[in-house]
Amino acid sequence: MRHRRKGRKFGRNPNHQRALLRNLASALILTERDAEGEDNAPKVKGRIITTLHKAKEVRPLVERCVTIARRALPHQEAADALETDADRNTDAWRSWRNGDGWQEWNQAIAPVVAARRRAARLLGDKEAVQILFEELAPRFAERDGGYTRILKLATPRLGDAGARAILEFVGKNDRVKVAATKPAFEADEEDESDTEVPVEKQAEATAEAES
Repeated sequence: MRHRRKGRKFGRNPNHQRALLRNLASALILTERDAEGEDNAPKVKGRIITTLHKAKEVRPLVERCVTIARRALPHQEAADALETDADRNTDAWRSWRNGDGWQEWNQAIAPVVAARRRAARLLGDKEAVQILFEELAPRFAERDGGYTRILKLATPRLGDAGARAILEFVGKNDRVKVAATKPAFEADEEDESDTEVPVEKQAEATAEAES
């Protein structure tokens, strides 16, 4: 029995399970890269198609990585305010490097470096970590959780008929609801009322015909 045992095994050992989830999370984040001119460019940015159970299992990992990057945003802004504009290895940069400004900047950037190292440990891909902190974190800065969605696909996977699903980031591929247009019954009724002859005029016409 699997009482209180969280997670799916997928028929793999623990190391293979971690590698599978890490690769799926990195693949989803890497779809946001600038892949113009590449042979394996993603069809839709911010979206991957996998099995339903794998999507449900990797979603918490992606959400955790985005939360780590979001929490590092205030520290990154504070470090940017303390960083010098001088070019590296110039006299102005050396004076800033040897002064108190570098110490303040170093203390401000330390939480960002720790967050990047933690995300790199979870994802195992430097490019994915860079996209996570530079593109996804600012995009979801005002959103408290719920960065991804799972959409089930109707057609199963060929070969083993496994249930497939779309795992994507919210906010970019949102579905727009189109308001249904009402039938124009009112216009038809107005046209019919215009063509109808009032009852009084019909009575007058019949009286004149009888006389």
